[in-house]
Amino acid sequence: MPEPDRIIRLKTVLSRTGLSRSTIYRKIAEGTFPPQIQISIHGAGWHESAISRWIVNPASWRPQDQGDKL
Repeated sequence: MPEPDRIIRLKTVLSRTGLSRSTIYRKIAEGTFPPQIQISIHGAGWHESAISRWIVNPASWRPQDQGDKL
């Protein structure tokens, strides 16, 4: 059985990518960075696998179909 995909918060994303907060949100708006997912009313996070895929190849990152990944 595969490991479940962890949800990581902004602080972890910032440290792993080396990007600033404003750069992350600008890249999300451009469609060149994984979008966050809502985890509570006031909280959001990112799929760890999506961030890892972005780190490996940020220039060619594209959203992956999440439909079959539950």
